[in-house]
Amino acid sequence: MTVEIDDRLAAAAFRRLVEHLRMRTDAQNVDLMGLAGFCRNCLADWVEEASDGALDKNAAREAIYGMPQSEWKTRHQAPATPEQLARMEASVALNKQLRGEG
Repeated sequence: MTVEIDDRLAAAAFRRLVEHLRMRTDAQNVDLMGLAGFCRNCLADWVEEASDGALDKNAAREAIYGMPQSEWKTRHQAPATPEQLARMEASVALNKQLRGEG
């Protein structure tokens, strides 16, 4: 049975998630993708889609990162290792499979 989450509660939880990801700059996007199948960029893409055109990609990413994405990358993003990239690719493939796209 699926329990519906009230929109007000969902919005509060989403804001908490964004705050948490802003705080945890040590959690690299490539690692989030490899482990959970989503990252800050995914969240920003979902916000952009939900905005029905009110936000473009850059504005949505800034809303998630708390600063322009390019600035966040300069401050916090380390180069991805081949192992990280392989885990991310496998996770992306699993996402497609679970959605029935692959």
